Amino acid sequence: MPRIFLVEDDRAIAKNLTLLLRSEGFTVTHAATQKEALDALNEGKFDLGLIDVSLPDGNGFAVCTAVKSQTAIPVIFLTASSDEASVVTGLNMGADDYITKPFRPMELIARIKAALRKSGHAPSTFEIASLHVDTTSGNVQKQGKEIFLSALEYRLLLVFLNNQGIIITRNKLLDELWDVAGEFVNDNTLTVYIKRLREKIEDDPANPQIILTVRGMGYKLGG
Repeated sequence: MPRIFLVEDDRAIAKNLTLLLRSEGFTVTHAATQKEALDALNEGKFDLGLIDVSLPDGNGFAVCTAVKSQTAIPVIFLTASSDEASVVTGLNMGADDYITKPFRPMELIARIKAALRKSGHAPSTFEIASLHVDTTSGNVQKQGKEIFLSALEYRLLLVFLNNQGIIITRNKLLDELWDVAGEFVNDNTLTVYIKRLREKIEDDPANPQIILTVRGMGYKLGG
């Protein structure tokens, strides 16, 4: 499980964030002050820092500096301060992203996962039902036998794997697949590709267990 280092002085926000992150499969270590953060950093190993800028005894910039001096993990600033100077300061210090409050929970999760993928801290293999996917090699196996997906089918599968537990709307899928295979993907085409992907990865495409339909909302990963 990816380990998140959460530095947030607002206890209510920290509690809700911890619940959200744990529901997405992350482990969370929380620090409420600069001192607690520096102590925790010396005691544990983490995969990503999610750091508030304003802290009661200092600021998140100092914590980011300490993180970057000791590790190569990505850092995302999460703060109520949206002024340009703060954003520029954070990014110039090596932060990977800067998200202002209030934030949308699923957007935050998506940004965390994107930062983890870029840093190499995200999982590179997935086991879903009888399916094994190695994203490093691009190899996909079903019951131990390799199956071959088109570029767009593979990208579609990756979207589901990177959004486990999240209902994905058709519009979101269309955004993710736009021009991946050098062709226009419309709503009808999406239906065709989901059908083709299910035929390749599901034991019973008529009763899918990996790519589930959530009526009226979209799809989600099962397995």
